Amino acid sequence: MMRQVIVYPDLEDGGWVGEVPSLPGCITQGETIEQVLENARDAIETWIDGARSTGLEVPDETFDVRVCVV
Repeated sequence: MMRQVIVYPDLEDGGWVGEVPSLPGCITQGETIEQVLENARDAIETWIDGARSTGLEVPDETFDVRVCVV
């Protein structure tokens, strides 16, 4: 199963932040982009396992994103 991860620099602490828009609250960090993506894989698995174990519905991934620069 693939999930979209949005990665951006952590301006306060350094490193990178990764957010999974289709899984509310699924956020992780890492010192490098590679590390944040690895951590995101673990965070996604943990989020989905937790949702299933408590009977919550796991949202579908839509890959619906728009990037706007203002």
